[in-house]
Amino acid sequence: MQSASSKAVIPRDDRGRRENPLATTAPAVKIAAMHQPRPGRRTWRKILLAKWWQRRRTHVVLLVWAAIYLPGLGSLEIRGEEGRRILPAVTMLQTGNYLVPHVGSEPYFRKPPLVNWIVAASFKLTGVRSEWTARLPSALAILAVALTFVTRGRRALGTTGSLLAAMIWLVNAGNIEKGRLIEIEAIYVSLTALAFIFWIASYRAEETGRRLWLLPAVFLGLAMLTKGPLPHLLFFYGPVVALLWNDRKLALLATRDHFIALVVMLGMFTAWALPAFLLSDSARVAHVWSRQYTGRVSGSGFQFTSWIMNIPRGLVYFLPWLPLALLQFDKPTELRRRHFALLLGIAAPFVLVNVIPGALPRYAMPALGPAAWWFGELLADENLHWPRWLSGKRFTPNVRNNVTALFVGLGCIGLLTYGLIGVPYLRKHEKVRQHARQIDAIIPSSVLLYAVNPKYQPYLFYVHAPIRYVSTIEQLPADTKFFLVQGENETEAQTTRRWSPSRAQLVLRIVDYRQHEAILFSVPSSR
Repeated sequence: MQSASSKAVIPRDDRGRRENPLATTAPAVKIAAMHQPRPGRRTWRKILLAKWWQRRRTHVVLLVWAAIYLPGLGSLEIRGEEGRRILPAVTMLQTGNYLVPHVGSEPYFRKPPLVNWIVAASFKLTGVRSEWTARLPSALAILAVALTFVTRGRRALGTTGSLLAAMIWLVNAGNIEKGRLIEIEAIYVSLTALAFIFWIASYRAEETGRRLWLLPAVFLGLAMLTKGPLPHLLFFYGPVVALLWNDRKLALLATRDHFIALVVMLGMFTAWALPAFLLSDSARVAHVWSRQYTGRVSGSGFQFTSWIMNIPRGLVYFLPWLPLALLQFDKPTELRRRHFALLLGIAAPFVLVNVIPGALPRYAMPALGPAAWWFGELLADENLHWPRWLSGKRFTPNVRNNVTALFVGLGCIGLLTYGLIGVPYLRKHEKVRQHARQIDAIIPSSVLLYAVNPKYQPYLFYVHAPIRYVSTIEQLPADTKFFLVQGENETEAQTTRRWSPSRAQLVLRIVDYRQHEAILFSVPSSR
């Protein structure tokens, strides 16, 4: 038997009639329903906020990129291997032969010609041949990857993770060093990073077939045309295989669409390599290509003290972010395994490449793209903490944001200072351009200069007079006014009777910073 207090109290109106509870609440329910957005439907406010934040993230990327990669970009003379990327591009524009790159009068087959093509296109499109237009493609390649992180990678990494990955990509020692030079690494590493970003973004979106494989294959094919088949494929397929193995989806590698992607990738390289091989000295080309790979593995010129430092030097490229790799998060086992699988797929090729006897630390730079993605996933988590042996303290989102702002700010300030103070100082100690000034003081800019098998002479880029390359002195035409030879050919140049009764006269002797000697001769008129 129920007690009186447990009986439900039924509301009544002034006349004692029972009221319907649903009748009094129905209007409120209807009003709430009118203002409640439909599940999964984006309101105009959310759309505007998303577009506003998307633009702001893009602006942040552009601002950081400009502050780091543009100051003093074209202010210093070419150095290192830059001349091997620039001089063949100039020769291509002069001769129209874009198939076989040349350094001086000799074909250059040590590297495929994509970087030479890009530099030639930059010179052609801008109408200016300078250090700035030569190096700009490298900086733009770095920017393209950063923008891809905040656009294509946003769905998988989230808003915060994609922006963090872009900042890590822009502000690291490896990209800052190479992204301001027209060397192979900046473009080569960027193409590998683009291939990985598009693949993993599609994979995390559960896309399959051609959407998963085709576009990455195009970027990998372009990377082949930049430096050849290896080692960028290791740094792409290392993380890919690790993730597929962890998810038990290795069967995706055996699909027809993946096979088609491989054909596209290899076909892009073969479309250049086969004609270049057949139209050149095939035996010499095969010898050069085989030395490029067997020389690295065999370890010719091996030095233990340098080799043992490969991994430490390679890790420097990941600074200043590398210590943050020690952070841990509390996630379900499945997510932790996936995160570790990606790390293992990055680390294994990194170690493998660096322990090859003839390897250099920069050979592992293609790991930067996958590593930036991995850091983006890690730092986007809001429950991070240091391991117990490092105090175990929490790494809160506020601390993360402050650390990121500090690293990025120091990078921007450092490079802006370098452009304003460091570059003017370094220009006073240039070693290459001065030799071109010596030649310009002798040869009018309208008179043709012949260079006889000069090999690699970067100062020729700065000579105002037009330059034509020949292999031997015997190939010099009868109307030659000035020609340049290597020191070993000095005697032949002085004794040749090609312009009899006139004799070539030595007018300038050049010894560059590498102690290579070149001699400039003039041919007086026979009249």
